Amino acid sequence: MSDLIDHQLVQPYNVAAALRELRQALPGRVFVAGEPTAADLVPAFNTAWRHRAPLIVTPSKPADVSAVVQIAGRQSLTVKAIGTGHGLLGPVDAGIILVTRGLSSVEVDAETRVARIGAGARWQDVLDAAAPHGLAPLAGSAPHVGVVGYLLGGGLGPIARQFGFAADHVREIEVVTGVGEHLIVNAESHADLFWALRGGKVGLGIVVSVTIDLFPLATLWGGGVYFAAPDIEPVLHAWNDWSAALPEEFGTSAAILRLPPAPFIPEPLRGQTVLHVRVAYTGTAAEGERLLAPLRAVRTPLLERVADLPYAQLGAIHQDPAEPMPYTEGGVLLRDLDDAALDALLAAVGPDAPVPLAAVELRLLGGAVARPAGAPNAIAGRDAAFALHIVGAPVPELLDTVIPAVIEGVFSAMHPWVAEELQPNFVGPANPGEHRDRIWAPDTARRLDAVRAGYDPFRVFA
Repeated sequence: MSDLIDHQLVQPYNVAAALRELRQALPGRVFVAGEPTAADLVPAFNTAWRHRAPLIVTPSKPADVSAVVQIAGRQSLTVKAIGTGHGLLGPVDAGIILVTRGLSSVEVDAETRVARIGAGARWQDVLDAAAPHGLAPLAGSAPHVGVVGYLLGGGLGPIARQFGFAADHVREIEVVTGVGEHLIVNAESHADLFWALRGGKVGLGIVVSVTIDLFPLATLWGGGVYFAAPDIEPVLHAWNDWSAALPEEFGTSAAILRLPPAPFIPEPLRGQTVLHVRVAYTGTAAEGERLLAPLRAVRTPLLERVADLPYAQLGAIHQDPAEPMPYTEGGVLLRDLDDAALDALLAAVGPDAPVPLAAVELRLLGGAVARPAGAPNAIAGRDAAFALHIVGAPVPELLDTVIPAVIEGVFSAMHPWVAEELQPNFVGPANPGEHRDRIWAPDTARRLDAVRAGYDPFRVFA
C-alpha cells in the first residue's frame, strides 16, 4: 500500500473535507459508499470484488473531471476512473472512484473516417455508430468492453494482424492530468504524454475522450469451429502449423474451453471441454473457406458457426461472456510456439488435466502487430508471436487461492517460451507480481515513469 493511501486512511478528515468540496463543485453527482443511491453506480464486471472507496463521483463534462482531480490533490486522495469495470487488477478500496458513464458520447465523421468517443463508451456503441457509414473501428473481441481502457493498453482485436494495435490508430486524446489540467494531446501537442497514453495503460491521467481512425469495412467473414475433447491435441498442433502460413488479413485464436452445463450453451457443447478455433478474415467468404479447409479436415468439428457477418457483430466471433461474473485471469506473451511448447501447455491444461479453468486461449500475433506505429507509442510486446490468456472458472471460493496457483503453474510450465515483455490488457490479478514489474522493456518503463512523474507529481493516480 502506498504512502499516499496510508495517509488517507489514518487521516479520515481528508475524506470529509473532500466530500464538502466535491458537493459544491458537482452538485448531485457525488455519493458516499454505503448510501442506497451509491449501490449500483460503480460498474463491476468482476462480481468477486466489492469496491470500498469512500467517495464516488459521476462527472458529466471535462470541467467536472478537472475539479475532482484538483480536490483530490488538495486532500491527498487518489482518483481511480472506472468505465465498464473491466481491466482492473483488484478492488478500489481508497480515495475517489470516478465513474465515466456520463461521458459516453460517440460522434462519427464519415468524411474524414474518424470517431470521437467519450470515456464511458463501450466498443459496441462505436460499432453501431460507424456501421451505417460502412466504417469500422479496431474493436476488441468483446465489444462490451470500454473503449478507453482497451486503447490505453494497446488493443489487440480479431483483425489486429492486418491493421495493428488499436492504439496505433489514435489521433488525439483529451485528458485531465494529475494537477487537474485539461489537455488535448496528439503527435504535435504534449507529444510525450501522447506517446505514453497509447500503451502505457495506467497512472498518466483521466482520459475524457479519444479520437480514432475508422476503416472502410462493413462486413467480414468469421466465427468459430468447435472440436471435441479427444481431438484437442491433434487439432491444436495442426492449428499451430496451419496458422503460420495465413495471410495478415486472417486473424485466428484457439481456446480450450471448459463449458458449464448451462441451457444457453448449444447441446453439442454443453458441459463439455472443447477446442474453439476462432477466425476473422476481411477477404471473401470463398477465400476464407479455402483457407480454413485444411484445418477443418484434421477432425470432424462438433459445431461450426462461420459466415459473413456485419462488422458490428464482431463479438459473435469469440462469444465472450457479456454478463458480470466472479473470475480471475492472467496472461503472458510467447516468443515462439513449437511442438514442445504445445505439449507442455496440453499437459498443464489439456482435457485430461483437472484444472479449474474456464478458458485457455492462444492468439496468433505478427503481421501489422509487429510493425511500429506511424506515431511512436509505448505499446509493449510487438515482437511476440502469440498471446496466452487464461481465465479461471467462476468459482468464488477458488479465486484467491487455487486458481491463481494453477495459472501461475501454467506460466511456469511455459517459461521457456515466454517473452520478456507482456501486454498490459492481458495481465490480470492472477499474474504474479514480478510480471507486472516487467510489462514494458526497461527503457520504455523508465520513460513512462518520467512522464507519470511530470504529469502526476502528487501521485493522484497512484
